[in-house]
Amino acid sequence: MRKGGHPRMHSKMARLSNAARTLADAHGCRLVVALLVLVLAVGCTTVAPLESAAPFEMHELGGNAQTKSDGDLRVSVSVLDNENASRVLGVDLASRWIQAIWISVENHDSRPYWLLMPSLDPNYFAPDELAYALNVGESDDDTRALMQRLRAATFRNPVAPGTKVSGLVFVSADLDAKQVDVQLLSARRLAEFVFFLPVRGVNAATLFDVQQQMQTLQPEDVDEDTLRRRLASYPCCTTDPAGTQSGDPLNLVLIGNAEDLFPAFVRRGWHAAEKTYLGSIKHTIGSFLFGQRYIYSPVSPLYVFGRAQDIAFQKARGTIHQRNHLRLWLTPLRYGGKAVWIGQISRDIGVKFTTKSPFLVTHVIDPDVDEARNGLVQDLLFSHELAQVGYVAGIPPSTPSRPASNLTDDPYFCDGLRAVMLLDQTPRTIREVGFFDWDETPPHRHARHLNLSVE
Repeated sequence: MRKGGHPRMHSKMARLSNAARTLADAHGCRLVVALLVLVLAVGCTTVAPLESAAPFEMHELGGNAQTKSDGDLRVSVSVLDNENASRVLGVDLASRWIQAIWISVENHDSRPYWLLMPSLDPNYFAPDELAYALNVGESDDDTRALMQRLRAATFRNPVAPGTKVSGLVFVSADLDAKQVDVQLLSARRLAEFVFFLPVRGVNAATLFDVQQQMQTLQPEDVDEDTLRRRLASYPCCTTDPAGTQSGDPLNLVLIGNAEDLFPAFVRRGWHAAEKTYLGSIKHTIGSFLFGQRYIYSPVSPLYVFGRAQDIAFQKARGTIHQRNHLRLWLTPLRYGGKAVWIGQISRDIGVKFTTKSPFLVTHVIDPDVDEARNGLVQDLLFSHELAQVGYVAGIPPSTPSRPASNLTDDPYFCDGLRAVMLLDQTPRTIREVGFFDWDETPPHRHARHLNLSVE
């Protein structure tokens, strides 16, 4: 703009500057002020026909994108596997536990937008930083060439009105699933888009795989009364392969299709357990011997309906010795159009040697399995996708003085109930969760029921 400028433009700039100061006062965030100053600097423009400033399009990267729209913004996101990232960039990102996310933003608004990189990962990697880390020991010329290649591939702000910008952002790696939070800031708006994407980086099944493979089950649609009776009639416990010895109790039920359960587990930091193969055994042994963290460690097979678990998840702690883990089996029931899964959850608190494991070592579980069960209920409350919760009988109660035991002779005690949780994708606050009005709280002190309906 020429010096002096149009009075209306001065008025617009003043209003936007006031908005910037108000936002800064509300959040105490100097970064917001800095970004808004930049937004204002390029904000004196009208909407132009959509132009593209895209170093890569999705078809060039060999992946599939998810797309969401909100008003004048359209955002597409994909997580590149290491093979495609290596093909496009010529580097091995996985060697540094780094992942590339492809993002495309179409802006049909009259204002420019800035992609907030820390929303994707507070510890995201700048292209020059990444080039230096990947090229340690190489010549300066090679490092500079890689810097230029990564700079060209990286998403570049701002997304001006009437344009489309796409590029890569480099973040810490997740190998089974990823939550991608895209936040776009303009002078008057913060637009947010949340994506949940499966990642094929570990040897593990996904909920979508299981759901597709089990379509031959010919599910039976049931009402609430039938659902309660059927859940109470299912076996109390997991078994060995022959079905002759009882193992850990089946103390949880999840109601939801893959698209309902997947975001909830990703949001709450649950990871898929790898299948047992040479690579996972090697990682597990290394974690056991050296105390390393292995968040995809496999779990031993347990059996229900004559088959091993369809899928297993875990929430790892600092070492392999401590984790929460659960196993799920898809049942032939459907309730309200949703799949019904029965499962087992317990908390690992250590390891021990045993001849009852093919690897001569297994985890020791916390004997209070109700704690792990109710902990999962409370955990999924914070996913904002838990719609309804209740409890149904189905396990012989036991006590600390007279415990039951699993297949590796770990003692456990429980109140005899299964937690039943229905999930869907409609966001809910904790106070909006409904209840199956089924079994009452048992009298002994080890029952820990969640009952928000009691004032």
